[in-house]
Order: sequence, then structure tokens, then C-alpha cells
Amino acid sequence: MKNILLSSLMLALSMTSANGETCGGKFDDFVRGLKREALQKGHSRFEVDQFFASARQEPKTIKADRAQGVFQLPFVEFSGRLISKHRMQHGTKNLKKFKSVFNDVERRFGVPRGILTAFWAFETDFGAVQGNFNTFNSLVTLAHDCRRPDLFRPQIFAALELFERGDFDPLTTEGAWAGEIGMVQMLPEDILMNGIDGDGDGKISLKTSPPDALLSGANMLRSLGWRAKEPWIQEVTLPANFDWALTGIGTEKTGTEWQKLGVQSREAPLHGLNLGASVILPQGRFGPAFMVFPNFHVLLKWNKSFVYVMTAAYFATLLEGADSYKNTSAENGLSASEMKKLQTKLAARGYDVGAIDGILGAKTRAAVQNIQQKLGMPADAWPNIVLLNAL
Repeated sequence: MKNILLSSLMLALSMTSANGETCGGKFDDFVRGLKREALQKGHSRFEVDQFFASARQEPKTIKADRAQGVFQLPFVEFSGRLISKHRMQHGTKNLKKFKSVFNDVERRFGVPRGILTAFWAFETDFGAVQGNFNTFNSLVTLAHDCRRPDLFRPQIFAALELFERGDFDPLTTEGAWAGEIGMVQMLPEDILMNGIDGDGDGKISLKTSPPDALLSGANMLRSLGWRAKEPWIQEVTLPANFDWALTGIGTEKTGTEWQKLGVQSREAPLHGLNLGASVILPQGRFGPAFMVFPNFHVLLKWNKSFVYVMTAAYFATLLEGADSYKNTSAENGLSASEMKKLQTKLAARGYDVGAIDGILGAKTRAAVQNIQQKLGMPADAWPNIVLLNAL
């Protein structure tokens, strides 16, 4: 009976990802499985043994993964925190200091300087804070953890390739808790595919060389689908009688069609009249309104947090000369516990809200907008205490 119970426990601890890759179970067994797979991929036993020799589980990585409360903040508060006076001043200085690099970036990849500078600022404060997590142990820990093994397991083998090239040391390479490296925080697989020697020294040094980091980041954005000479976001104003149900990432019209519905730019002219675009209310109908274009979706491939990408995209426009969004009477959001209650109630009604995590992600927004319509409320996809009480 004891052996049966133990086998059942180990089966529960060892899960399989969507791609059939194992995760969980005893950590040492998991590492041995990684080594076997590395050998099957053609790596030499000597290099595999060297690379995996220091592998250990990193509890602080799991703790960091579970503690991302800042992403629960509403857009106005979140953007106010991230777009500091320091980042605005140093962003402006770096745009001048690395003007020739940005010229090269825009010529080669079509990625605007404001976009790269915004991510450079948010990810590492222009390289000042790149993280002190052991990258190798973080990747192995997150691949072993069964939340997102499909994302992190391939990064281990990409890091092994970088190790074989002399560009990665499993003992000393450090970065963010999620395994990203360098000034604009790129995962090993992204470095392999998109890394560029921007300063001509024969090395790709994303931690110490701004030209390397900026050109590599631009190359990655292009690989994700960035479209040169096209807008990404623009602040707009909406008429009082606007149909709020038309807002959200799921509804797309051309700029011309939005104009006919009364959508106007705060700063003329309205961009992308012939492009497909969506009208976004990151904090409801009383908060700022934006029109987002195909390039905005590319940014969501870089980082899947809606509020983070909205803020980075908006900050990029400020760096390129746009005005700050006007002061509004945006409604306060729900607390994390209230958001979880809302998500639980929506899930009970059959809505797919993703994880019950207290974060207003794309699925929760879509569910909120749908239930608002059913309840006869303004369908602006912004959950408030009135909606929670109504449910």
C-alpha cells in the first residue's frame, strides 16, 4: 500500500506539458532527463556534464514568479509609477547620446527609437538594474515547475548552445528571475536567433554594450512582426454617445471608420487611417483612451502583460514628443482579492478568465465586457465594485 501511495504521489508531482515534455517530480531526476535530451540533440557528454554540473533548484525564483503584484495596478497608477522623472530625463539623454545607434536601428529594422528606449528604461533602468538571479538555475527551476514548462525548457538548451559558443557561463551568468539577460532582457533562445554585434568588437554583449542590446532588441521585434513606418498607439478622444461595446482589442476597424464614429486624435492628425485599429480604454470610459495598431500586438509578443505593454507603448510616444494624456477622473480598480472574487464569479458563469490571479488580463477584460452588456451596463470592460456587487 505504501509503495502504491508513493507511486501515486510521484505521478501527481510529475506532469506533462502540452508538447509532451515532462516537468515536476524529483529535481535530480528532472535534471538527468535534461541531460539525456541534450545528448540526444547531439551535444557532447563532456560539455553536457560541464553545463549541468551546477544545476540546483532556486526557491527565490519561484517566489519571484508568484509575487508580481505590481501588474495588478490599474493603468493610471501603473504608468505613473513606471514613467518616472528619472526615466524621462535619462531616456531623453540616451536618445541623444546614442543617436547614431538609433539611426542605424531605424534604418535596418524600422523600429522607432522611442519603443526601444521605453523597454530599455522599464526592463533595466538603462542597464543599471539587470538582475542578480543565476540565469541557469532560474531557467532549470522554472522548467521544472509545471506552470510554463513549454516556455522555459527550450531556453535551457539554447543556453547550452550559448555555453558552447563561450557566451554563457552557468556559474556566473546573471539576469532577471525569469531567465532574461542583458539591458533589454532577452531569453537565451532570443539571443541565439536575434543577437547582433552592434559595436563591431566581434562579441554579442547584451549586458555591457548598448549598441549590441539595442540592435538585438530591434532585430527581435522585427522577427516578431514589427512593421516599419507604422504607428503603434495614439491617444484619442471619444464622443459622449460612443458605443463602449466597440472598445477592446477584439474589435478592429480602419482609422477612417473610427473617425466616422466620432473618434478623434488629441494631436492631429489621426494615424493609420487605412490600418486596422482598435480603441482601448485601459481604465474604463472615464480614463484615457487610445487607438492601437498592428504593431501594438507585436509588443504583446515581447511581454504579455497588457498594462505593461500599454505603458511602454505610451511612454514611447512621450519620448518621441507626444503630450502626456490629459488628467481624467478614471475609476479606481478592484483590489486583488475583489478581482479574484470577480474572476471566480465569471468562471462560475462559464467565462474563460484564465487563471484566478487577481490580474485584469485580456480574457478577464473580454468576460467583463460581455457580462456588462448582458446586465445593461456601459460595456467598457472596466470592472468596478458595482459590477462585482451585481454578480
